[in-house]
Parts: sequence; C-alpha cells; structure tokens
Amino acid sequence: MPRQPLYEQVIDDVIRSVRSGALQPGAKLPSIAELCDQYQASATPIRLALRILDERGWIEVHQGKGSFVASKPPA
Repeated sequence: MPRQPLYEQVIDDVIRSVRSGALQPGAKLPSIAELCDQYQASATPIRLALRILDERGWIEVHQGKGSFVASKPPA
C-alpha cells in the first residue's frame, strides 16, 4: 500500500491532535520551519496542509503570527 502524501499525513495528525484534546482551540501550531523539521519535509507540503486545514475550518492562519486551532473546529 503506498504511503499517503505528506500533506495528508500532516492534516491527519493535526485533526487527530485536535480531536484528542492534545491541541485545544486557540492553541498555536508549530511554525512552518518547525513542521518541516518534524516531518523532514520542504515547506511546500506543509503550506499545502495548513491551507487545506484552514479551508476546512480546523485552523486559522494569521499572517505574520502563525497558525492556530480554530475556536470552533469541526466536530
């Protein structure tokens, strides 16, 4: 079975962390650089994952401040 694309892995990890309570609403996500280190990846798939999470309502991206768990993430 092929491994899922990295950006999907990041999305799944963030959603799992929010659902488990490890990441609370309003919590700041690691920076893109920190996520690149964590996943041993370039910034491109990390940015894609964050953009999709933002579009789906899981996080809020604030330019220059970072990414934060949405105040009311999807159930």
